[in-house]
Amino acid sequence: MPTRMVIIGGGLAAATAANELRELGHDGPIALVAAEPHRPYQRPPLSKGYLAGSEGLDAVFVHSAEWAAERDVTLRIGVAAIRVADGTVALSDGSALPFDRLLIATGAAPAPPRFPGADAPNVTTFRTLEDADRLRTEFASGTKRVALIGSGWIGLELAAAARNAGHEVTVITRSRIPLAHAVGDEMGTLFQRLHEEHGVAFALERSVTAIAVDGDGRATGVVTDRGTVAADLVIVGIGAVPETALAETAGVALGAPEDGGGILVDAGMRTSVPGVFAAGDVATPVHPALGTRLRSEHWAHAIAGGRTAAAAMLGRDAALDDIPYFFTDQYDLGMEYSGYAPLARDAALVVRGDASERSCIAFWVADGRVVAGMNVNVWEVDDGSGGTLGANEAVQRLIRSGAPIAPERLLDPAVPLGALA
Repeated sequence: MPTRMVIIGGGLAAATAANELRELGHDGPIALVAAEPHRPYQRPPLSKGYLAGSEGLDAVFVHSAEWAAERDVTLRIGVAAIRVADGTVALSDGSALPFDRLLIATGAAPAPPRFPGADAPNVTTFRTLEDADRLRTEFASGTKRVALIGSGWIGLELAAAARNAGHEVTVITRSRIPLAHAVGDEMGTLFQRLHEEHGVAFALERSVTAIAVDGDGRATGVVTDRGTVAADLVIVGIGAVPETALAETAGVALGAPEDGGGILVDAGMRTSVPGVFAAGDVATPVHPALGTRLRSEHWAHAIAGGRTAAAAMLGRDAALDDIPYFFTDQYDLGMEYSGYAPLARDAALVVRGDASERSCIAFWVADGRVVAGMNVNVWEVDDGSGGTLGANEAVQRLIRSGAPIAPERLLDPAVPLGALA
């Protein structure tokens, strides 16, 4: 049996895998090597409660300060290279860690802005704890004109945080409707109207060509193909790219950039190199329910992938079969989404409730089966037996069942969702 486990990464997938190894009875050495000088932390709170000031660092860190000592996990910082031939990980301090099994959980990095002026000091991306601390300071230091480039989940969460802090906000995007690529036109419009009601302006269908800077090199606006948006602070959120540089030193197979990149793994998170595994944002696993690969950058995927990898590292029969899940909080709107985005793209949208009042459950139905669902400000549903069931749990049950369901039954509020699953 393998004894020496090394995990590269400082995020949720890495921390989950280390903990799961102990939960499954592994009593050999575990070393976790992060790129940042923090104990493992998770990213969702950074753009939500932590940025808003309603949550502290306890919500950010995955485990307590005592966790590593209690679980006998060695924490190190900085990897220089992976040396598969001699089974070691070279660290940036010149030392090396031997391994029998290696997990790469290096995550993803913000897609870099490539337009002139993007290196101005008041232009930033958003990914790390330091990024969140920087924005907290910016938001607290006087009213600003904030320009957000990108209209994905992170961009809109940051827009909400900036507006709640009293700043003037403009979202600049190539899209015709924010989030349309993720949830379609109708649900994307729901989010757009939410933000507009809170004072956010949208510069839609714009291509950014440069950042305008003054004589001191500070950004003064975002130049687009249809004019300039004035700004005192520019936040760039145009997606993320998997951090595969270290994986390349191990010689593992990588996905093509046009397919999302990442480290190619099977359903057990095994890479093309024996003894080397990958999980989290950097991994592109085969999903049994889809029969195809699916890379996900969401919280639940990191947890599921970390657990699956830990079991597989111990030689157990493990496969990633979770239904992708994520959530967002923006102003007074809370949302949970579960489902398979590749299947939802061409599916029919069925909405139970009142989308205009932002109190509904949206279902994406393909071939008569629910393949994705999103509950908006609806947290419990009738379970069909006189009790209640979590709305997202009901959605997940419907997806996992694969049972054909007539759209009119999904629409009918008199039909308990719990009974359909």
